[in-house]
Amino acid sequence: MADDVKDELHSAIAARRELGPEMEPAVVEAFVARIEQRLSQRAGMDELALQRKRNHQKEMVLGAMGISVPLFIAAAIFAGLAGIITVCVALVAIAVVSTRS
Repeated sequence: MADDVKDELHSAIAARRELGPEMEPAVVEAFVARIEQRLSQRAGMDELALQRKRNHQKEMVLGAMGISVPLFIAAAIFAGLAGIITVCVALVAIAVVSTRS
């Protein structure tokens, strides 16, 4: 993408040379408008990526909570307190891993 900006800048400079100083403000405004448009598109993509990440985190945590009830029951029956603590540690690990990815 940086090469595209460089090419556009070189094109704007060449257009300014050909058109003369009286058209310089229009050439500069057109170049700045293209750069602003790219920045707004990039910001939109960043917001979309952040929204996807938040949705993924929410799904992971809710899924972990959904399977935790049967895991707690099985852990309490077969392993007692140690099993319950193990399930809690696993739930925390899922929450931490899902926030880092």
